[in-house]
Amino acid sequence: IRHDKLNREKENENLRTELSLLRSQVSPHFMFNVLNNMVALARKNSAQLEPSLIKLSSLMRYMLYEADAEKVPLYREIEYLQSYIDLQQQRFGKNVLLNVCLKVADEHCEIEPMLLIPFVENAFKHGTGLIEQAQIDINLKTENETVIFTVQNKFNPASDEVKDKTSGIGLANVKRRLNL
Repeated sequence: IRHDKLNREKENENLRTELSLLRSQVSPHFMFNVLNNMVALARKNSAQLEPSLIKLSSLMRYMLYEADAEKVPLYREIEYLQSYIDLQQQRFGKNVLLNVCLKVADEHCEIEPMLLIPFVENAFKHGTGLIEQAQIDINLKTENETVIFTVQNKFNPASDEVKDKTSGIGLANVKRRLNL
């Protein structure tokens, strides 16, 4: 019995470690995107750089201090998403039509942290660039203790997108985290 208990504890610890690692892998991908945006603002000597840096600071604070929790209030995850979306909207301006609706009826709803961001990141990564009349639709609502989250973007099926080393990591991590 003691041996079985020790094995279960060891397995649980391995799963916690794996979950922590999967969460941390989302952050670097996100950070590279945001930092590239900041470089562009700095080069333009944009007045938007300071507020953007403050948003980035808020995002980092969330990632470092709150995203380690097992669950976070959904409204905090939404604040995080909204800041990310705002930073991306600064980057793309009128080149991308954004339709965003993030509504939470249940203020006590909790969610696994950093779970939704890969979908939004992918929409900006794959739904912009060489896309004519680029459009991204992001909707989140709660119904009967259920979170309903959709992200849609236009894409060009004719384009041969070159995949990099990090391609597919975000969605694979989300699937693995949900399984864990």
